[in-house]
Amino acid sequence: MTRLSPVSLILILSLFQFPCLVTLAKSQTLPEIPLNGPQPTTVLVRVVAHGAMVLGREVGGARITITDVATGSILATGLQQGEAGDQNQIMRTPHMMEEPIYSSRPSAAFTTTLQLHKPTLVEISAEGPLAYPASSQRTSKTLLLIPGEDLTNDGIVLHLHGYLVHIERPTPREPLIAKDDVKLRAAVRTLSGSLVRPHGDWDSRKIRIYGEVLIGDRIIERLQMFYDEGSRTFEAPFFVPPSGDVPDGITLRVIAADLSTGNSGMDQAHYPVLSERLPPLPD
Repeated sequence: MTRLSPVSLILILSLFQFPCLVTLAKSQTLPEIPLNGPQPTTVLVRVVAHGAMVLGREVGGARITITDVATGSILATGLQQGEAGDQNQIMRTPHMMEEPIYSSRPSAAFTTTLQLHKPTLVEISAEGPLAYPASSQRTSKTLLLIPGEDLTNDGIVLHLHGYLVHIERPTPREPLIAKDDVKLRAAVRTLSGSLVRPHGDWDSRKIRIYGEVLIGDRIIERLQMFYDEGSRTFEAPFFVPPSGDVPDGITLRVIAADLSTGNSGMDQAHYPVLSERLPPLPD
């Protein structure tokens, strides 16, 4: 009968006591890729509105650029195209840490295949939404790409912070009449184009949405805005100042800010102010 050495007995007993050691050994497999030469490496990048959906065709998508940090050369650039994704899957379904969030259903992404000779430190940057340049944001992430090791599924996810805020009424640059009672109306959406409203996935009750009336750089009034279901916008009435007080007109500004997520957005427009209407002459 073969006798085991004390060291062998200790190793065998440790495997029974600590089975995770066997799992670790099996997980540390070597990649089956050639030792030298350029290796095709697929990289998927997905640009997402922070706390919302993927930037898809509805908002013009996003532009992605992958740059070699060491040399400054651009390795790839292109547009993210596709759909905003499944709202129920992204916003309402709980996920484990390793579970895909954006790739379990079709959603917009940018995919490229790089020919890498060695591990390469890259900067991946994104800018969007491209259909709304006034609200466009930019972000970037630095990471190491390994030749032959594809990054797919959800891919590299980049988050853009902000809101799309658009003043719809009064029409920008439309002359206003002094001392008139005017209604300010603005639409507020996420950067992915989703509607912000009370009790929705993007609940306006948790967001500060308000208007401001300015003369030059000075705020003369702050307006509380209320949601109107019919127009799906936020509204607030205000009085136009006397024309003598605003020879250069007024500026209207609408701000949306969520302090819990860091998302914020703004739109503003300038309006000339005409003299108040004269009462009709008696017959």
